[in-house]
Amino acid sequence: MFSLGPIGFSAPWLLLALVALPVLWWLLRAVPPAPIRRVFPGVILLLGLDDKDHETDRTPWWLLLLRLLAVAAMIVGFAGPVLNPEPRVPGSGPLVVLIDDGWAAAPDWPARIEAAERALKTAQAAGRRAAVVLVSQPPRDPGELPLRAAGDAAAALPGLAPRPFAPDHGPMLDWARGLDASAQVETLWLSDGLESPARADLAGVLADLGPLTVLEPPAPRLGLRPARIEGGMVQVTALRSRPAGAQEIAITGLGPDPAGVERALVRATLDFADGASEARAELSLPPELRNRVARFEIEGLRAAGAVTLADDSLRRRKVALIEGGAGREGLELLSPLHYLREALTPTAEVLEGPLADLVATGPDVIILADVATLAPAGAEALQTWVAEGGLLLRFAGPRLAAADAGRGDDDPLLPVRLRAGGRSLGGAMSWGAPRALAPFAEDSPFYGLAIPDDVTVSAQVLAEPGPALAERTIAALADGTPLVTRKALGDGQVVLVHSTANAEWSSLPLSGLFVQMLERLAVSTPAGSPDRGELAGTTWLPERLLDGFGALSDAGDRPGIAGEALTGTPGPELLPGLYRAEARRVAVNVLGPEAVLGAADWPMGITPEWQDAGPERDLSGWLLMAALALLAADILAALALSGRLAHGAGSAAAGLALALVVLTPGETRAQDGIDLATIAAADNVTLAYVRTGNPGIDRVSEAGLAGLSDQIFMRSSVEPSPPAGVDLEADELAVYPLIYWPVTADQPTPSDAAYARLNAYLRAGGMILFDTRDGDIAGFGSGTTAEGARLRSLARPLDIPPLEPVPSDHVLTRAFYLLNDFPGRHAGREIWVEAAPPDAERADGMPFRNLNDGVTPVVIGGNDWAGAWAVDETGQPMLPVGRGYAGERQREMAYRFGVNLVMHVLTGNYKSDQVHVPALLERLGQ
Repeated sequence: MFSLGPIGFSAPWLLLALVALPVLWWLLRAVPPAPIRRVFPGVILLLGLDDKDHETDRTPWWLLLLRLLAVAAMIVGFAGPVLNPEPRVPGSGPLVVLIDDGWAAAPDWPARIEAAERALKTAQAAGRRAAVVLVSQPPRDPGELPLRAAGDAAAALPGLAPRPFAPDHGPMLDWARGLDASAQVETLWLSDGLESPARADLAGVLADLGPLTVLEPPAPRLGLRPARIEGGMVQVTALRSRPAGAQEIAITGLGPDPAGVERALVRATLDFADGASEARAELSLPPELRNRVARFEIEGLRAAGAVTLADDSLRRRKVALIEGGAGREGLELLSPLHYLREALTPTAEVLEGPLADLVATGPDVIILADVATLAPAGAEALQTWVAEGGLLLRFAGPRLAAADAGRGDDDPLLPVRLRAGGRSLGGAMSWGAPRALAPFAEDSPFYGLAIPDDVTVSAQVLAEPGPALAERTIAALADGTPLVTRKALGDGQVVLVHSTANAEWSSLPLSGLFVQMLERLAVSTPAGSPDRGELAGTTWLPERLLDGFGALSDAGDRPGIAGEALTGTPGPELLPGLYRAEARRVAVNVLGPEAVLGAADWPMGITPEWQDAGPERDLSGWLLMAALALLAADILAALALSGRLAHGAGSAAAGLALALVVLTPGETRAQDGIDLATIAAADNVTLAYVRTGNPGIDRVSEAGLAGLSDQIFMRSSVEPSPPAGVDLEADELAVYPLIYWPVTADQPTPSDAAYARLNAYLRAGGMILFDTRDGDIAGFGSGTTAEGARLRSLARPLDIPPLEPVPSDHVLTRAFYLLNDFPGRHAGREIWVEAAPPDAERADGMPFRNLNDGVTPVVIGGNDWAGAWAVDETGQPMLPVGRGYAGERQREMAYRFGVNLVMHVLTGNYKSDQVHVPALLERLGQ
């Protein structure tokens, strides 16, 4: 295909006819010939007569131009012009499609896959072999070229997804250097546009192997550095890879609201100055709101690098301090709370006051400094608070040593039983010299911390020996005596330091180790991420991980990683996300605090291009219609010049305009705000599904509703249109009688406007079929599965009536088929519908109750119905259901449930009106 900029021609040889246009101009100028003037006296008799038919002696220049334009439009139209032609990969040798699959490729990932599909489709037509190679997953053996049929290579493209880190081109360079130089490999490189050390060398090697085409987006890549605290403000910095002109972007801080639903908590605008590669915003947030922010992201950009996760470094923990007894007036350094205040004030919000008031504020940590006894009400409230996930940190002292707390029976607010009296080391009644601390064990949260030589303990309260003492000891003295003990209480923890919080019994509060131990216990959270020394000797479990598109999902049962690795560069072994150790969380973001985004640097002779100007569009019809329009205008002009358009000019013009409107190709414009898909859906029964953003799930949803629509067409008088995917944020929902909503664990929360449309849709009689696809929602989303928990949060803002499992007399059991089970790919799980009215009664002689004419607005289950309904292009089942005949029987019952569901939503509870049949017959005298 011959191309001129964004326009290609399928028959470019026809353009040679344009050379004849000057000749045509000369011919048209010569016709009609110039008149010969003769003197004839009798012409005087014609003077004064009105001749309605007249002809010019020469064709006007503008009419000639009109005719030439018409001919030129026809020539170009027949040449097959195409706007944004699909790239045609030339050559006959093997084709390698090399894809940069890092996070920077995520914003335009569909366009990349489409470009690869077009290239492989062209290669398949030419009978070429091809290979799809991801930069993050180079072939194992250098020199290995995993070629196969181009069609087989294209089949793997829909399952590819970007990775949540920047891939290293070094291993790919080693692989390319091992290829046979005589292989004449042609490469299509889909670049992410980011700078990489080995990119230029890799491009040079591939160019030596054969033709190299690079597709790279022209727009700069955008990313976010980790948010940090600077001068009490939350500072967010955005980066771009190419310092272009002035640019404005919006960022959103997301987190749970008081009800636990994730919402946008803060929005801000960042302005890139002309030629700048960084933009910064400072946000002033109250501690309560700042503690709720879970992540910042660039609005409208789906990429892991456009998301920065917030961890403990962004939060000021609320720590409540309570001192036992009255303070010593004028002796500040002897106060049990002095050293705690000094250690916590720079990094935490310190609260002091009565215990009841402090518990009500919901602190993260409560510290009791030498508090011996608590009032029963206070002790009960404190125990409840700890059991719900709080951390209680207690320090010993003279009062605790002299009290009876922890003696005899177990005290829930102490991790171990205490022996009567204390232990003094050094002095007149000494048991020995002051003791140093023993090295921390590997299972201790303090493991890896350096113990200064001058840290000693001279007095402490002793723990009563017992079978649980060893496992509850997390720090000990050199002689093995427990110094810090801990136990779990519900979802929380109780920790006791067997020495004082001041320097009266120990020199520990005077050292930096004291602050480090508080940090390891997650009592304080210093600004900034922990360094390698602080992380040494710790193990962190992944809690939630980012995918390449910037979506968070549960990490599942992935193994933990060493704390030292958290300071490394994200990659296959260290995926971006949230990592937890004890009660503390650390975020691993795609871009670090010092990250810089640079544009890709290519060797001389390699010029990247990009094919995203729009979809391929044939312009032949438009040009041919333009030629017809110009010819029609030529007819009108000729009639006007000959004087034959004097009568009926308006009618002729109107007829011409009507013909042009009828013949003009292109898309018919709908009413403002309504697209053609919505109009088509309103014209017929159309089933819809919610687009989740997951291509695999959306493909199954569409195939499932297509299979169900085919069955409804074959089994009933309903003739559904092909199913449609809906965007809850933009599409009109009222035209769809049934919306299938597959629930995924990482599905984003709709906006408030989307929830308003959903509630209006439900109130107007629409139905939503929620499907968690997990086979066990345990009471429609009780949280036992990730999908079930996500369903609860998604459905919370919806105006859903009380629900109940489908009763045996519900219309769903007999709307078209008689059913007592509603399987999908999973069987035997109950589904939930709107609860029947409390006054619904069963009429005499009828097997079901009078449930009026309402339609349940929601049906909730987890049986993966779309998977059971799904068919491929040939009409064959896409996914297996069970085994053998039993499986096919289960698929048939799934289809029957789908038919009943559609009949229910289209006809309501009409079959419940059978309870009125006896009364109607009586009125008719039957």
